[in-house]
Amino acid sequence: MLKNRMSTAEQTPAAPRSRKRFRLDDLELTLLSLPTVTWLIAFCYVPMFGIIFAFKNYKYKPGKGFLYSLFVSSDWVGLKNFEFLFRSPDVATIFYNTLFYNIIFLIIGVTLPVALAIMITQLHSTKLAKVCQTSVFLPHFLSWVVVSYFVFSFLSTDKGLVNSLLKNLGFEEVLWYQDSKYWPYLLVFINTWKTFGYSMVVYMASITGIDQTLYESAVIDGANKWQQTLGITLPLLRPVISIMFIMNVGHILSTDFGLFFQVTRDSNSLINVTQTLDVYVYKALMQSNNYNYSSAVALLQSVFGCILLIVANRVVKRIDPESGIF
Repeated sequence: MLKNRMSTAEQTPAAPRSRKRFRLDDLELTLLSLPTVTWLIAFCYVPMFGIIFAFKNYKYKPGKGFLYSLFVSSDWVGLKNFEFLFRSPDVATIFYNTLFYNIIFLIIGVTLPVALAIMITQLHSTKLAKVCQTSVFLPHFLSWVVVSYFVFSFLSTDKGLVNSLLKNLGFEEVLWYQDSKYWPYLLVFINTWKTFGYSMVVYMASITGIDQTLYESAVIDGANKWQQTLGITLPLLRPVISIMFIMNVGHILSTDFGLFFQVTRDSNSLINVTQTLDVYVYKALMQSNNYNYSSAVALLQSVFGCILLIVANRVVKRIDPESGIF
């Protein structure tokens, strides 16, 4: 009994220390996460206040503040701000271009980066692997404005490199910015060149984290590189591929404005293959100066993107219960 009392007495002072240490650890983690939480609230949650514009006919009243104009001077219009999109004569073309390009980008964005990441990790020369990785990842840091000038230097009608080569070879020059039949292929190529390097780095990081003893055991069993890829690399990459796929499905109604507006230099001759939801909203906003329309379309994109993300996650979870985001 005496020993039990002594052990109990010795253990009781340790509780406040552990609680104090626990509180200090929590304080350190809280301070460490504070910049990220602040950024998240400022740029992700505060802008959600703009959803009100989608259901309002906003009119600024001189002499009054922004909040007074929004809540008092502006009338509620319900879903009328969404009608301008569906009443447009080009609504079928807009949704077709948006879905068509995003589906192509989704297929290429899943297959090509995985294949290239596996090939680069199989290189024996580490220097060559680093050079390949850097050269592929470098376009990710270029803005679409810079890319548009690169494209224009190649496809310019007068002094473009491609037309100069065609002229020297005896072929006719191509009016690239007046003929729309080439641009679906060009847009897919340019987007792939600029964006797939980021996904490739993500897959390479996952491949380097795979236990190398699995490959050593496969080599002892007589498996070649192709069998190792099918039996080890791809199955262990499945969760990362699933997450990247689900995230891309959530953005299937959103397009990169810089790709479809700046790279094509806003050519009216290419409008049938470059007009997506984001481009159409921008042009409508610049012509009518109506913020309500842009807010309505942005809300529509977010809602459908969230629904598609949830559906894609459930489909992936049914196929592979260990994959998925939530």
